[in-house]
Amino acid sequence: MLDFYVNRTLRKKENIAPGSNLPTYRTPLVVMHQIEKAIGSLAMDNPHYALELADLLWDEGYIETRLLAAFLLGRIPPQEERLLARLTAWTQQVLDKSVRAALLTTSFARMRKETPDEFLIVVGEWLHPARQRYWSNGIQALLPMITDPRFENMPPIFELVRPVIEAAPGILQTDLGNLINALYQDSPSETEYFLREILDTSPNPLTAVTLRRLLPTFPPELQASLRELVRQR
Repeated sequence: MLDFYVNRTLRKKENIAPGSNLPTYRTPLVVMHQIEKAIGSLAMDNPHYALELADLLWDEGYIETRLLAAFLLGRIPPQEERLLARLTAWTQQVLDKSVRAALLTTSFARMRKETPDEFLIVVGEWLHPARQRYWSNGIQALLPMITDPRFENMPPIFELVRPVIEAAPGILQTDLGNLINALYQDSPSETEYFLREILDTSPNPLTAVTLRRLLPTFPPELQASLRELVRQR
């Protein structure tokens, strides 16, 4: 079906998606949505077969097939014992940004909603202080939970991200900005108190340096609250 809807006028011998290392069918979004609609019910009714289909789609190696595989994982019940193994393995091996984003957001959809405690355990493994290479994954996976108006249990999230914000690695500056803005949007007063406490207690000088750089990206109220404190540090 993907091949049938290829725009032949756009196809090249080396048809790699822009900014990606994966080949692409250049499938129109409307077709992708129709395929997702058709296969979505499969995951609900037959998770075993849906997981097998996801494996096959992933192994095809096209950007579209991997996006569809990520979509299927997000429809499989979180009780499926092999689901977490796929998510862990695939997020570690993928390089394409759009596929990685789908794995960290769409693929965790049911787990975030139905088993949030288990989801936070997974993210906590990524955000462990000794696993900096996975911090970006952990932050990106958390964002849909933070921005979900139905989720109210913020203290565990503050606890998970504290070591990352204190370490403030420069390579994660954009991720940290997105994280802090999402936290503030959901819980303004708690986030303000949380950041001020970190600035007061963190022994790492990079904490204040990074927050000073990120300050212009924060809402005006948060900027005003933190400006003097980051200058002092």
